[in-house]
Amino acid sequence: MGGTRFIVAGRFIDGSGADVRKNVFLAVKNTIITAIGSAVDLPHDDGVVIDDFSHCVILPALVDCSVSLTRSPSVDGQVRLAAEEANLAEKAAMVERHISYCHAYGVQGVAVSDDLSDLGKRYQQGLAPGSIIDIRSSGGLCRSGQDCDADNSPDAAFLKLDYSGNIEDEEAPYLRLNHEELGRLLQHRGEKKAVVVANGWQQVAEALEAGCDAIEQGYAMGEDNLRKMAEKDVLWIPSVLRAKNSLDGASSSGEVCCRFSQRYVAPGKPNPSAEAFWKKMLAEQLTQLRLARELGVKTAVGTGAGSVGILHGESMVEEMKLFIKAGYSLADTIRCASENGARFYGMEKLGALTVGQNATFLITRGTVQQLPRKLSYLEGIYVDGAPSVTYHKNPIKVV
Repeated sequence: MGGTRFIVAGRFIDGSGADVRKNVFLAVKNTIITAIGSAVDLPHDDGVVIDDFSHCVILPALVDCSVSLTRSPSVDGQVRLAAEEANLAEKAAMVERHISYCHAYGVQGVAVSDDLSDLGKRYQQGLAPGSIIDIRSSGGLCRSGQDCDADNSPDAAFLKLDYSGNIEDEEAPYLRLNHEELGRLLQHRGEKKAVVVANGWQQVAEALEAGCDAIEQGYAMGEDNLRKMAEKDVLWIPSVLRAKNSLDGASSSGEVCCRFSQRYVAPGKPNPSAEAFWKKMLAEQLTQLRLARELGVKTAVGTGAGSVGILHGESMVEEMKLFIKAGYSLADTIRCASENGARFYGMEKLGALTVGQNATFLITRGTVQQLPRKLSYLEGIYVDGAPSVTYHKNPIKVV
């Protein structure tokens, strides 16, 4: 058993959607899980390394399928504008900060719509091993046929097409790309997967007809489109938090920044008409999500982090809570927040914790019933079978 580390979990959620298991050990060698079994079967040889988390829950690292690393989620318009106008060094520092937030809240994989170009490489070259989260970039958000050509984006991991605009941009979704452009782009995308941001019955139907691999948002798309998605195995990233955040802002005298323990509110006045609109949109999206579960539509968690009020990393818990509110079990929600996104974006080191899989996972103190709330204060993060070199449960504050 030389070189094998044994890790004991009081409760174990593997991310496959299976039920919670009690008193489990993971055997890890050379960063890989080599065995999973009952803690009573642990070897008792001298010299065996055992990390005892029998008072904790172990679960897979999280994957956020909708992130912008180069945008500030601040509710202060001047801060957001300064971020947009920042120079290369300032943007690199902001990307580094947002990635560190993701890592600290257990988000070890992100799919981003930013064109990171040299920013990502610059950031990754300066970090110690084990501290870099898995980033998949679309190389930019395609809003027209002119700025979206798959052949001109060789470094992009996937395509992300803006077909109707983000739901919070306007009350009435509108077309960016036309139907012909969308079909042409998807037809010539090669091996890349295509994620289409689409809202409304017609826009989603056209995206599915054109052959997209995933729908992001999908507000007001209707049951027929959900059934087509189930038939075609198209992934859905519902982004429910966008509506929840907009509802909170419309009803609480200003824009709201979602946090676990507190809310940051920008000055403003309540907007009754906007409140009624977002209340309706949120209820409809939760109903659609509930129906998607019943129809067998594959879903994944994507927060829209970087949008106004949606913070990097910690907003994952808020989106997961909405999945549970829509009727998903905790085990199913964690699968949507880990395995489904990891497989779709080809994040080989992330996903369900099974034998042969990389040993990257999260540790939370307390009971299963306290999840997902407890993800706001992790007991620990393991990367490649060892404690993360950058995560600190109690960060040292530098004055």
